[in-house]
Amino acid sequence: MRLYHFLNEQYGLENMRKRRLKVARIDELNDPFEFAGVNFQDKPLRDAFRKMKREMSENRGLLCFSSKWRNPVIWSHYADRHRGLCLGFDVADESVAPVSYSGRRLAVELESLKTPRDLSGEYVRKILFTKYAHWKYENEYRGFVTLEEVDETTGLCFAEFSERLILRQVIVGAESTVSREYLSEALGEDQQNVELVKARLAFKSFSVVRQKNSKLWS
Repeated sequence: MRLYHFLNEQYGLENMRKRRLKVARIDELNDPFEFAGVNFQDKPLRDAFRKMKREMSENRGLLCFSSKWRNPVIWSHYADRHRGLCLGFDVADESVAPVSYSGRRLAVELESLKTPRDLSGEYVRKILFTKYAHWKYENEYRGFVTLEEVDETTGLCFAEFSERLILRQVIVGAESTVSREYLSEALGEDQQNVELVKARLAFKSFSVVRQKNSKLWS
């Protein structure tokens, strides 16, 4: 399926050159309620879930995408206020799943639960893929990956482009000055397989759309 990843100009071009995407660490995500969408009224349960989250963050990370690229809010929050880039990938269907959004914390039957490990696999999955309702604008899909080799220069982990993560599109933000030539240089041999798109703000709606006038983007 086609999914989109937003980022600023510097990291967007760098990821294109190095053919990789940064893996988000669980303990560094911007939502403090990640993996904490459960009603934590019971303190032992609360402590157990916090421990589980710490343990997961040691060896697992996330690749986060959006199913849409036209929302101006997501450009503002994740693509440097429309000055960044949006990378469109063909992602293997089985490697990601959609996030559900809820206005209420998930309930747990405490009588039958002593630790998070007593939860069914289906319920754990629900916890991992549930966020607060106000994040719905992201239309997020996410996939969990193993934290493997750490980049010695940056201290970060990356997922290499592959048959399961194919770059197909680069959408340049409405306020970006990145040129076609600069993108072609960053893409190298991949440029023949990647569509280049310049975005603009819509004239009649609160939306980001494709700039069809090629003369307005060199």
